[in-house]
Amino acid sequence: MAPDVARARVRAPLRSLRWKVAALVTVACCTVAVAVGVLVHRATWEHSLGLGKGRAEQALDEALTGMARGEVPGPDTYDIIPPAEVPEEARQQLRAGDRAIWYDDHRPGQEWMHAATAVDGQVLAVQVEMGSDVRRLGALDRDMVEAGLTALVVVVPLSVLATESSNRRLRRVTRTARRVADGDLDARVGSGGRGSDEIAEIATTVDTMAAALQRRLQTEQRFTADVAHELRTPLTGLVTSAELLPPGEAADLVTDRVRALRTLVEELLEISRLDAGTEEARRAPVPLAPFVEDAVRRTGLEARVSVTGAPVVAVTDPRRLDRILANLVVNAYRHGSPPVEVTVDGLTVVVRDHGPGFPEELLADGPQRFRTAATERGRGHGLGLTIATGQAQVTGAELILANRPGGGAVATLRLPAQDEPPSEG
Repeated sequence: MAPDVARARVRAPLRSLRWKVAALVTVACCTVAVAVGVLVHRATWEHSLGLGKGRAEQALDEALTGMARGEVPGPDTYDIIPPAEVPEEARQQLRAGDRAIWYDDHRPGQEWMHAATAVDGQVLAVQVEMGSDVRRLGALDRDMVEAGLTALVVVVPLSVLATESSNRRLRRVTRTARRVADGDLDARVGSGGRGSDEIAEIATTVDTMAAALQRRLQTEQRFTADVAHELRTPLTGLVTSAELLPPGEAADLVTDRVRALRTLVEELLEISRLDAGTEEARRAPVPLAPFVEDAVRRTGLEARVSVTGAPVVAVTDPRRLDRILANLVVNAYRHGSPPVEVTVDGLTVVVRDHGPGFPEELLADGPQRFRTAATERGRGHGLGLTIATGQAQVTGAELILANRPGGGAVATLRLPAQDEPPSEG
């Protein structure tokens, strides 16, 4: 796994916008350099061929003039060659009464431009050396390659530096979006959104979205708190009235419903306090295994508690830990199926039932208030797991919800080690 993580960390920067821009600039520079090089190479070579043809025709004219004067051809003037040594295309031009000019590069290092004409049934041919032109063209190609590489060495780093400002702004937007997703509704891009380009527009949109989300959540939190507080007064009257009813089946039914309503109001008040972010944990040393056994016993529900490993003492808030464990066990009985198993291993507490498991939307989005599980998981207000998650955050613990392959929902509570600072609730 470690090599895979290392490779992933290496690949991540290479997929960043900076290196994509650098790769695009490199490809663009190489494309332009190759296109310009090909055009310059072709134009230079055509120009050299044109000059070579001109020199060959001039040499042929001088050879004809020398023959008319009776001069004997020398090795540096012209040669009279048999028609068989003239290429077929040139012979056709000679038969048509035209001059023939061709380039011969079949022998490396001996490049020649030839010009020929028919004289008294024979072929008068001259050749002009083109090796110097070929060498100059090769030197030009090397110079263009060196110039292209030099341009890449200069342009690519400059392009990377030029994109750093945009990358920094995009990273700021990304960090802000992650903070908002993690619950920091006060996070804003701020100065990272200055400007009038697309990045500034994205930053402004993220800030606007965060502000709107913050307003909605604050409105929802205030509504929950207000409803819970307003219900306390009539609920107190209901409790008193229920106690005054004469004993009987109707009194028991009313008392049961009033008790359920009081539990709902208390849970709403607890959620409103957690949402306000003002809750603070009061930590104390807690022998974890005995504490878990007592917490499960206080629920009044049957659950098998097993302890593995050496006993440990957790430094946490006992009241909040008791609240978390009670909600997990009650949720397992209410929405799952017995037997319910509670396992203590070091600083980890696992609560498992044997029901249909958590629904996929709960595992994907996390617990949400007034959003119950699937019908096969039973009915409820969806507040138990929400409270357990919020209390775990206050104490710095980690609550993980999952399903076992063999069936059943699994809630894993990991308490922080004593030397680990708890996260803020």
